[in-house]
Amino acid sequence: MSKLGPLGDIPSLLQRYATGELNPTGVMEAVHALIQDDSDNVWIHKLLLESLRQYARKVEEKGMAALPLYGIPFAIKDNIDLAGVPTTAACPAFTYTPQRSATVVQRLIDAGAIPIGKANLDQFATGLNGTRSPYRVCRNAFNPEYISGGSSSGSAVAVAKGWVCFSLGTDTAGSGRVPAAFNSLIGHKPTRGWLSTRGVVPACRSLDCVSIFAFTAADAERVLEAAASYDDEDIYSRRRENRDDLASQNLRQDFRFGIPHRQQLQFFGNLESARLFEEAITQLQALGGEVIEIDFSPFLEAAHLLYGGPWVAERYAAIQQFFDLHSDEVISPVREIIAGAHRFSAADAYNGSYRLHTLKRQADRTWSEVDCLMTPTAGTIYRIEEMLADPIRLNTNLGYYTNYMNLLDYSAVAVPAGFQNDGLPFGVTLVAPAHQDVSLLHLAARLQQAYSLPLGATGIPLREEVSPEMASFQRPAPPEQPVLVRVAVCGAHLSGLPLNPQLTSRNGRLVANTTTSPDYKLYALPGTPPLRPGLVRVDKNERGFAIEVEVWELPASEFGSFVAGIPAPLGIGTITLAGGEPVQSFLCEGYAVADARDISQFGGWRRYMQSTADPSERKEDVRGAGPG
Repeated sequence: MSKLGPLGDIPSLLQRYATGELNPTGVMEAVHALIQDDSDNVWIHKLLLESLRQYARKVEEKGMAALPLYGIPFAIKDNIDLAGVPTTAACPAFTYTPQRSATVVQRLIDAGAIPIGKANLDQFATGLNGTRSPYRVCRNAFNPEYISGGSSSGSAVAVAKGWVCFSLGTDTAGSGRVPAAFNSLIGHKPTRGWLSTRGVVPACRSLDCVSIFAFTAADAERVLEAAASYDDEDIYSRRRENRDDLASQNLRQDFRFGIPHRQQLQFFGNLESARLFEEAITQLQALGGEVIEIDFSPFLEAAHLLYGGPWVAERYAAIQQFFDLHSDEVISPVREIIAGAHRFSAADAYNGSYRLHTLKRQADRTWSEVDCLMTPTAGTIYRIEEMLADPIRLNTNLGYYTNYMNLLDYSAVAVPAGFQNDGLPFGVTLVAPAHQDVSLLHLAARLQQAYSLPLGATGIPLREEVSPEMASFQRPAPPEQPVLVRVAVCGAHLSGLPLNPQLTSRNGRLVANTTTSPDYKLYALPGTPPLRPGLVRVDKNERGFAIEVEVWELPASEFGSFVAGIPAPLGIGTITLAGGEPVQSFLCEGYAVADARDISQFGGWRRYMQSTADPSERKEDVRGAGPG
């Protein structure tokens, strides 16, 4: 990792993969070495190096073209299941080992992302500060004397330090936003139900959301698109509704954003936070926003219901059997919060629901006045020793601007918004009605670009290019050299052979004539002209050969169309060249060579074709093969 440095945004790592500078196996080895020094108590469980290598090999075999999150490392809050890895919810006595990953985790792995480990949290996701864990206090990425925020503490700090490119948290009361603000990250709390919560230890099951920590809003959107899906096995899963088109128009220019009436703003004595919020208002105005003060009282009353109303009973219901038998294993003050459920009756639950519906009706009227809201994410930040001395009151302060969100069914994005004079981060939260997540993320990207702060605590500058979808918001960028992708070919794409024009017509350039490492076989597969081979990597116990290849460079913009025409059983994966360097190449699925002719002893496709000069022999023995 010393050579690699801290990880930054997702496109930067993908670009380094595409050019061959890095490969997933090497990145996993570097990340694993780095996270062994965990003085800030970020991790509860770190995957073994061999497990990381296995994940890396799988994505390398599939190739970049098939995987939108190819080789991207991520962290998982330890109340979200990863198959074969213990889930603790930060309570050792509660630990179990799931056989199946949470839906959202599996979708990300299927997209090419690689899990690094399970991250620390406030026990049973109850808290906004990061100090409520028997696995020790998770410390702020900028100043270890300060809280990291919670409950998704380790998830945020792992990203902020550049150990992973993104992470999963959960958010019931603000757990996916407060840690983002305290560690200068994007924290996206999606519309309730967009990300499946199957395989997540519930806090308040009817309100819980899986959240995303990322360096940029564009990265959060990329992860959201890979992770979001309707899950029939999750009773709270929802299908996405297409409300983003109109919202996107409203949030592009001349939009109206609401802030709480000045007398309703709370900074708990922190003058720096007050100053930074006023600066954020100015920044959003500069982007075309008109500020409107709104009555924040229904939002605040709804927020109070989460811990001061019968929803506390839902936290008890989530772990009722365990809590009744092992309440002594639950740490204070989490134990006292959950035990408070016993003071509420069924009638209280109904009355609370009636009151919430009334408050939502009142709060929803705000959307006739404004297109979005902006509030501080948290009014202030505390030292760890302050939080431990007064855990309930100070934690309540942290939820002043967050606790209402899921009760009222809104989407939200926490955005970095500058630094206090002491170097601690400050953040604001943008809020919109449900199903307007993408439009909100686009506005968050514009605001993030306006601040142009470094990524987390890495010191890496924010790139100007946020995403193609947001290109209309970007300042013109200076001309850049095209990104080039290297691909090795071993058959009909070789120089002078029938498919070589598919490379040259895309401005491909031959850069090397070489061979693979000596652990491959080459087969002639059934097919029709143009005749093509299939390359397969062999098991370590099987004899392999060094196969002749040419390495070509293609503009990345042409790479997608080049691989789009690859027919099964072939695909793009990663092979190893004679010198040990990895490169993208054609590979053949193993099942396809069962009845094919092994031509490895020829050392390459050209020599094999020369040996079949007799047309009758070619018809009998060649029978075609896969592209390459």
